[in-house]
Amino acid sequence: MSQDKVIITCAITGAIHTPSMSPHLPITPEHIAREAVAAAEAGAAILHLHARDPQNGKPDQTPEAFARFLPEVKQRTGAVINITTGGSPYMRVEERVRPAAQFKPEVASLNMGSINFGLYHLLNKYKEFQFDWEREHLEATRDLVFRNSFKDIEYILSTCYDNGTRFEFECYDIAHLYNLAHFADRGLVKAPFFVQSVFGLLGGIGTHPEDVIHMRRTADRLFGADYRWSVLGAGASQFRIAAQSVAMGGNVRVGLEDSLWAGKGRLAQSNAEQVRSVRQMIEGLGMQVATPDDARRILQLKGGDQVAF
Repeated sequence: MSQDKVIITCAITGAIHTPSMSPHLPITPEHIAREAVAAAEAGAAILHLHARDPQNGKPDQTPEAFARFLPEVKQRTGAVINITTGGSPYMRVEERVRPAAQFKPEVASLNMGSINFGLYHLLNKYKEFQFDWEREHLEATRDLVFRNSFKDIEYILSTCYDNGTRFEFECYDIAHLYNLAHFADRGLVKAPFFVQSVFGLLGGIGTHPEDVIHMRRTADRLFGADYRWSVLGAGASQFRIAAQSVAMGGNVRVGLEDSLWAGKGRLAQSNAEQVRSVRQMIEGLGMQVATPDDARRILQLKGGDQVAF
C-alpha cells in the first residue's frame, strides 16, 4: 500500500465548527471558493467540500448551496473535488446525498457506521456565540447518534452507482473498517478503496499512536493491496497523526473542518496555511506531494471532465 507520492486532502469548512470559533472559518460561497482554490495552489490534490448558509454559517446540504461555488472551484483549479454525503449529523440520508447525486463528482465522502457524535464538551471552551443555533448545535450532541446504518450506506452507494463517483470511506472506528469489508464482500464497492481513518472525535477511536497503528494493521489485514490509507486527526492531533501516517506510507487530510489550529494556541489563518505546513512535513520526510493527476491515477478516478458541474 505504500507509495512514493502523498495525497493531501483539504476539508475546507465542514459542519462541526461554528462561526464564533474562528473568524477564518469559510462561511460564504465566495470565501469557500477562495479558500478551496488557495488550498489547491498550496498542494492539496483533493478538496473535500461542504456548504453553509452565508447568513449564519449553518450547514446547508441543498444542491443550490453547492452550486454557488462548485463551478468556480472547478474552473480555477485542477484539483479533485470531493462532495460530502455526511452533511451534518442532524440531517437525513436522503438530504445528505442530494448534492453528490446531482453533481456526480469524482469523489464523495461516505461515513461507514453510526457513532455517538459528541461536540458538547466544546462548550467548556467557547462561551459566547454570534448565532443562537451554535450553542444549541453543540449542546444537542449530548444525545446525538450520527446515523449511518447499513441501509443508509447502501442507499448512498446505490444512488451514486451509475455516476462513476468513487468514495472517501470515512472510518471513525475499527468496526467501520469491517463494515467496508462487508460491502466489498457483497460487491457494492470496488478497489482501490480510499480509506480515511478519523481520529479524535468524541464517540470514535482516540488519538494515541497505538490507535493509529491498530487502524492501519486492521485495514492491511482486511484489504491488503486493495486500498489507499489516509488519516485525519481532529483538533490538536492533526499534524501529529498526519506525520505518523506519512511515516507509515499513508496519505493525509487537513483543513478547517478538522482543526482550526496552526500550532499550540494559534488559529490557522487559512486552509492553505495548514496545507503548506503538512506539505513541508511530507517533503521534509523525503516524500513527494501528489498532484491532482497523481491522485486520479492512484485512486483510479474518472476525471474532472466527467462531473456534472
